[in-house]
Formats: sequence, C-alpha cells, structure tokens
Amino acid sequence: MKTEVAIGIDVGGTNTDFAIVDRDGNCLSRDSIRTDRHNEVVLFLDELAEKLRSQIHKLDKRFEVKGIGVGAPNGNYFKGTIEFAPNLKWKGTIHFADMLAKRMNLPTVLTNDANAAAIGEMIYGAAKGMKDFIVITLGTGLGSGIVVNGEILYGHDGFAGELGHTIVYPEGRLCGCGKKGCLETYASATGIVRTVVEMLQQSGEPSILRNIEKGKLNSKDIFLAAQKGDKIALDAFEFTGKILGMKLSDAVAFSSPEAIILFGGLALAGDLIFVSTKKYMEHYMLPIYRNKVKLLPSLLNNENAAVLGAAALVWKHLKKG
Repeated sequence: MKTEVAIGIDVGGTNTDFAIVDRDGNCLSRDSIRTDRHNEVVLFLDELAEKLRSQIHKLDKRFEVKGIGVGAPNGNYFKGTIEFAPNLKWKGTIHFADMLAKRMNLPTVLTNDANAAAIGEMIYGAAKGMKDFIVITLGTGLGSGIVVNGEILYGHDGFAGELGHTIVYPEGRLCGCGKKGCLETYASATGIVRTVVEMLQQSGEPSILRNIEKGKLNSKDIFLAAQKGDKIALDAFEFTGKILGMKLSDAVAFSSPEAIILFGGLALAGDLIFVSTKKYMEHYMLPIYRNKVKLLPSLLNNENAAVLGAAALVWKHLKKG
C-alpha cells in the first residue's frame, strides 16, 4: 500500500513556498519561487506547476500524492479563488484552485494564507489541543486566522478574519487595499519599515539605519539595529507593538481566545515585538479578559506553518468527500 502525501503551498507577496508533506507533518521535499516576479498569474502558475511536477517526479514510488492545498492572501475557501489581494500583483478575482488543478490533474483546495497557518498550528504547533485561538501572520502584510470551537471562522462568504484591514487611524497610511490607516500598514514587515522611515525623517536621532541606501531598508535591518541598541529601531518596535497590542485587545473582545499566536518574519524578532505587544494588549483590554489570553510564538516558524496547514487542507477535503 502506498503512503499518502499532499502538496502544501503558501502564496506570499514576495515568495511562494511549497512542500510535499505526509500525514504526520513531515516535509519530504521543499522548494520556493518568487511570487513577485510574475505580473501575470498564468506565467506564475506555469512556473509553479513545472516545479511541482519536478518534485513529484523525484518522489519514491511508494508515495502517492492525493491533492494540493493552497494558502493565499484573500483566499476564498468556498470558491477556490484569490480575490482582490492587495499584496499580490494579480488584480481582480483569480480562479486559482481550478487553474492549478487543471495543470496538475490533482484535486486542489484553497483558503486564506492565515487560515492555513492556523490549521498548521492547530494540528502540528502551538495551538495543539486548543479550540479557540487566533493566529496572526506578520509578513509583507498582516493576516489572521480565527478558530472558534475547533473550526476556522469563514463567515457567510469565506472572508471572515481580515484583522489586517481593520482601521488604526482613519486618515493614516495608505494601504494596498485602497483604504487608509489599516492595521497591516503599521504592524507588518513593511509597516515597521514605514515607521522607521518616518522616524528618521522626523527626528535628528543618530541611527545606523541612516547608512542604508534609500529604498533598500528592510525589517531585518531594523531587527539587527535594535539588537545593537539603536534607539530609532527600538522605538519602532515599541510603536509597532503598541499598535498591534491595541488591536489584539479588540480581537479578544469579540472572540475571547485561549491564545493569540504570532507567526511570520516579524514575529521572529522575539522579545522585541512580544514584550511591547503583550504590554499594550493587556493595557487596552477589557478587565474581564486581562491575564487570561496567552500571547505565544509559533512553534512552526522553522517548518512553515502555512505550508503544513495548506497540506492539511487536503486531508480535511478528502475526509469531507
């Protein structure tokens, strides 16, 4: 009897990661391509399918690929579409699952990238044994996967859980979605870069970040500067944590989760982001919730929770079928 495996794909604004995964969450092979290299989704899918076929070809004959799971920004689980994703170059509604399924001749199921991360944490990571929790993905943008009573919250149209596009400041920073002041323009890898740029412009404070060529600054530079005690970098993390903590307190008010799990590149900054976020989350929280909600790091950052969660979608899909 062949061992069943699934393909998990995490479509990010910059990179798309994918892996062949078994039912225990072991990655048998892994690769990635640049998402932002293709202005046309057709060309992206052609490259992705070619890479996937190459991975499958290298598999031992004792393995059988049962399907493909995809986590993507603005992914609609009910329709298998990516719809008006602000951090992707492809605009409008993309029938992603159908287009990939035709290229690969495999059943394909798709959900929001943060929902995929939440499924990954629930099955393999920090949310094991939990029925009520929120996963916040801090990458190019900010995504959120909300689990209530053991089930992903999709809402009536498949789009529940867009905390990144709740408003922090009504006349704040312009977001890729077209609105102003969205949370992800402040609390994300790109958001903290915007914060530092503003701080450098508004302050005469010495900073090693001033030595970085304009337009080349990234969140890793800010992290490294903060580790060295750079005041601008430290202030940026404090400000980011304040905004994130404030909005997480709102999320607690509507769902009362056991835990909130931070996942993604910015979360890897550790105490630099966790300490201030926890402080302000507790500060702004309604008293009945204080000191009840755990703020946890992902246990799957090294294994990519979104890829594992996307692969797990296949098993859920087969079970329903």
